[in-house]
Parts: sequence; C-alpha cells; structure tokens
Amino acid sequence: MVPIWVLAFASTVIADATTTAIPDYFQTSYGPYAGGYETGRVPFLAQTNPALAQPTYVPNGPLVTDIPVPGKPDGASIFSNMGNLSPYKPSTNGFGADEYPLPSGSNISQIHMVHRHGSRYPTSQPGVVDKINSFIQNGTVFTGNLSFLNSWTYQLGENELTARGRQELFDSGILHYYNYGQLYDPGSGLIARTTTMMRMIQSAEAFMYGFFGSKWTQNVTLEVVIDSQGFNNSMGGDQMCANAVSGQGKTSDSATSEWTSNYLQNATARFQSQTNGGSANWTVDDLNDIQSLCAYETSAFGYSPFCLLFTWDEWVGFEYNFDIQFYGNYGMGSPVGRAIGLGFVEEFVARLIQHLPDPSDGSIAFNTTLDGSNSTFPLNQTIYFDFSHDTEIFAMITALGLSQFGEYLSPTQVATNRSAIVSEVVPFAGYFLFEIIKAPYPVLEKRPQDSSESPYDTSGSNTTYVHMLINQRTVPLGESIPDCGKRDDGWCELQTFIKFQQENIDKANYNESCFGDYSTPSYGNITDGAIPSS
Repeated sequence: MVPIWVLAFASTVIADATTTAIPDYFQTSYGPYAGGYETGRVPFLAQTNPALAQPTYVPNGPLVTDIPVPGKPDGASIFSNMGNLSPYKPSTNGFGADEYPLPSGSNISQIHMVHRHGSRYPTSQPGVVDKINSFIQNGTVFTGNLSFLNSWTYQLGENELTARGRQELFDSGILHYYNYGQLYDPGSGLIARTTTMMRMIQSAEAFMYGFFGSKWTQNVTLEVVIDSQGFNNSMGGDQMCANAVSGQGKTSDSATSEWTSNYLQNATARFQSQTNGGSANWTVDDLNDIQSLCAYETSAFGYSPFCLLFTWDEWVGFEYNFDIQFYGNYGMGSPVGRAIGLGFVEEFVARLIQHLPDPSDGSIAFNTTLDGSNSTFPLNQTIYFDFSHDTEIFAMITALGLSQFGEYLSPTQVATNRSAIVSEVVPFAGYFLFEIIKAPYPVLEKRPQDSSESPYDTSGSNTTYVHMLINQRTVPLGESIPDCGKRDDGWCELQTFIKFQQENIDKANYNESCFGDYSTPSYGNITDGAIPSS
C-alpha cells in the first residue's frame, strides 16, 4: 500500500475574545515550508545597460532581450530558447489546431487552470560560480568577451520571484479577467490553491491582484498546501513519489550529457582560448550553467553580459537540452512522469463529475485531508485556479495522456517539428487551461470557412465540449485521444474526454512507478510515462 500522509503541523491560533483556530493551509504568510529564499542585488539598469552603446539600440521593455548574438535570424530572440527559464510568451506557432471564435449561441460555463509561478532567482547557486571564483584565486586572467569575469561577482538571490516574475503573474491575472471575468459570481467566493513555496504564494497573490484588484482577498480564499517531502500534494506530486525523490525515475542524464558534449564543443574551445594562466579548464557543464546565468541575470537585473557569449545555434542547443531533460524526467520517457502528475488528473476528473476524488486502484496521489471535504475541495465553482511548478505541469500533461507531447527526442540531433518544446509549454508563468463549453447543437468537426454558414449540426441536441489551451494556443485533443475525432478546432466532447481520463488514470501504475524496486531505465526504454504493468 502507498503510505498516506496528511497535513501535520499545528493550526495557527488567533487570540481574541472567542479564540478562533485557523487551519495552516489557509495561511498565506511564509511559514516553515516556504523553502529557503534570498533577495538578490537591486537592479540599476539605467546606469549599467551596455546596450545603449549599440547603433541598433532597441529600448528595453523592461528586460534587454535584443541581444545581437552571431547567427541570430532577423527578429528572433535568444529568450525564446531558454527552456523553462524563458520569460512568458504565448506559444509562437501553436500546437497544430486552428483557432476559432466561440460559435454564436455557445457559452463557456467553467474554466480549470494550472499556472506556473513567474520568473524567479535560481533555486540554488549554479556550480560554475564557485569554479569561476577558484579560477580567479588561482591567477587566471580572462580576455576578450570573457574579460568582464575579472571583476564579476555573483549577486543573484534564491527562490523568490524577480520583479519580472511579479509582472508576469499580474499581467496574467488581468489577461484572464478580460477573458473570463463574467464567469465569477460576486455572490460566492472562490477557493484557489497554491503551495507553501515562497515563489508559489507570491505568484498566486500577484495573479489574484491582477484578476480581482487590490481587495482580492474578499473574493478568494487562497488554500496553501504543504510542498515538502512527506506531504501529499497534487501540485507537488514529485514530493510524495519515492522514485521521483531519489532520482530513480529520471532517465535523461546520459542523453543530456551526450547532447551538451555535442552542442557546446565549439563554445568550450572558445572559452578556453580566452582563459589565460592558472589551471582553468572549462567543461560543457560549466558552459551550460553559464547559459542559465544569462537567463537568471536578465530576469533579475534587466541585462546580462553572459548572453553575448554564445551563438544562435548554441542557444538552440540550450533549448533542446531542456526538452530532452523534461521528456526523460517528467514526460513519457520517465517511469514516474504520469505518477507525478496523476493527482491533478484525479482531481480534475472529480471536479468534472462533481464527486470528491476516490481513485479505484487505491493509489493516493493527492492530499486526502483537503480533497476529502467540499469546504476545501469545492465541486461547484465556475473558476478553478491552481498554481504549480514547471516539472509538475509537464508531468500533468503526461498524466493526461497527451502523447503528442511525448515523442522520443534524439540526443544527437535536434528533433524538428516537435510539440514538446519546453519554452512553449512551461516557460515562466506558463499555464494550461480547460474551457468547458456548452453548445446548443453539436459543433461540426470541420468548421465552415464561410462565416455565413452555421457551425452547428442542427439535427442534433445540446452538447458540452472541452477546449484545452496551453499559453493561449489550442491543443488538438484528438491527436492523443482518438475518440475526440479529428476536429480542426481541437475540441473534445466532454463525456468522451471524461471516459478517456477515467481509464487513463490506471496507466500511471502509480504504486509500482513510485515505490517499485527497479533500476533507472535507459533513456528511450520508457515511452508511456510509467513502469509497465506486470
């Protein structure tokens, strides 16, 4: 049996005339499970921005992202190649579905959103920082493009959102207010969920401020779920999956090592040629860390000199490295990919059928204390806002059985036309969202191009659909769920979708995937996000 943990730390007691106990999972102050955090240097971009000297200067807005790296196509930005460190942007090319307006007469009745936190500081100091310091202490002198390292110091914080991260969530709240504001009933409050990590609370609060305004607490109760090992939490599913915690379920290490040795080979030689004296020796892992410093420093300070040190092709390689990593550690290439995201799927189905979660196989991938009560797991909301992490969201997409994001990624060459591009799926402040749409008749699988023609099959009756979006672009559900049909709008009939997900839950093989005694499979040997059932 899977061990079942529940919330275990004491309630906060507010002393007043009647002494009222308030559960800890309703507290939004930073408590014992907020994780370590530290604020970094305050930016001063007006004084430190070297881009001002460029003849083709483009004003920052607020970040300097117009970096003229060698080989960059016109109009492109390296910040589209930062993987999960990319600032938020809508998916550039979409996921293969045509985008249509809502047919006249149809109504969006409900939305379900899972939102990633915004741009943040690193969760820990990159290993290359100590290596650069040791180079300098041993007498190394940097020249050429690396000369700034002679006086560079590491000044990033840890775990907290940057100002850009706060902006991303605030802007997202405003965007979704414009898109779905009328779904909210002012006469009833919402319960929204986040986790105890500081960046998660900050993100949820910034989003709510954008959606509802400064008095958002009058509209929303923020349920803060413990995000730590030993506590069940569907928004932090890796914490309760033993083989995810141990790393046993991560298959990508060999593949990412092979890929970094490939795409950073020339860059390593280039760095070595600009490093004189001492015994300095750069590795591809060092340079991969340095590429991440470009993303982190830009988000924190507005500009980073690290960004100019790599070519366009090397930034494309950096992106692909994340794609391999997420595929092998949290996607269809991981034996725990489905298991990490399973709790959300169980909860999502429960909300759709308006029944508290009760998985038939006995696996517990969510918090039974909170999900066992309508007061903390409501079933009657028109809007559901959940906040989670990039790895968890990618695993949720895996657990939903969206195989179109689970194609094998070669570790020797970039797979073109792939759907699972991490910066397109889980950038900072990325999200997926399901609209539940009620139509008076079945909507035609092929929408008429002539707007004067009806989009409905008027011989049928009222029908309810699911419409999924990732970062403002439609996901064609029929690509992974054949019974949804080959619809050009990507929708799926609700009952068809529910039936698929109810059957899909068992594919996670939760107990064996999370608690089974197995060696880490070779990269590419797992193709369905779980240990196969015996």
